Amino acid sequence: MIDSEKISNYAERFINGIIDYSPRLISAFLILFIGLWLIRLLNRVAQRIMTKKNLEPTLTTFLANILIWVLRVLLFVIFISQLGVETSSFVAILGAAGLAIGLSLQGSLSNFAGGVLIILFKPFRVGDTIEAQAETAKVLEIQIFTTKLLTASNQIVYIPNGILSNNKIKNFSQNDMRRADIIVKINYDTNIKVVKDKLMTIMKNHPQVLQNPAPAIVVNDLTDTGINLILRPWSKNENFGSMSSDVLEFSLRELETLEIHPFAKANI
Repeated sequence: MIDSEKISNYAERFINGIIDYSPRLISAFLILFIGLWLIRLLNRVAQRIMTKKNLEPTLTTFLANILIWVLRVLLFVIFISQLGVETSSFVAILGAAGLAIGLSLQGSLSNFAGGVLIILFKPFRVGDTIEAQAETAKVLEIQIFTTKLLTASNQIVYIPNGILSNNKIKNFSQNDMRRADIIVKINYDTNIKVVKDKLMTIMKNHPQVLQNPAPAIVVNDLTDTGINLILRPWSKNENFGSMSSDVLEFSLRELETLEIHPFAKANI
């Protein structure tokens, strides 16, 4: 048989408990909602400050994301503390969970650290053309774990930041100028002075070849089959591809008019 008096007592205790606990509950949720609003406000203010300081967009986004997540974790700890949960045990649980996650995600953490190093020390920026991991491509985006590249053949390549930050990177865009090394092979019976004069005229007359630093032609090697000459023209980065192609093509045409049949290649 149901004891209505006991049920009434339990209901009364429950209601009294809710009434007694409601101020703590209401204050905790007020802290939560106000805290979330303040975090968004601080995030916007921080992004504006970093933008005014001319920090690059990748670094601005990265730092803003770290800031917002740190503040959210702190807010959550304050929230559960206001609810009456013992925070010391909760922090210990978080620490143990963080250790377990860290051990299971060592590769991801390495990539995360690599991303931080790339953003801080700037071996390259978004828009630069780099050579890394046997890929020569333009940097589209530096993400937290990977760097997104676009190759000349319009392929997207993702390289983990951990590997990228710990290996050789060749940046073709950091300096305004770039030099091509174009190798031309001629026969031993060729008048080398005439050939050098003709090829130098081509480089001096090309509008995209810089005259300071001056172009140069040097003897690179004496092989069993002929003499290797290296043409060294300089150009602006944006003109490098077309300049190299033109100088190579015009040089081969000129050598053909001299009845020289060279083997040529461009080391660029």
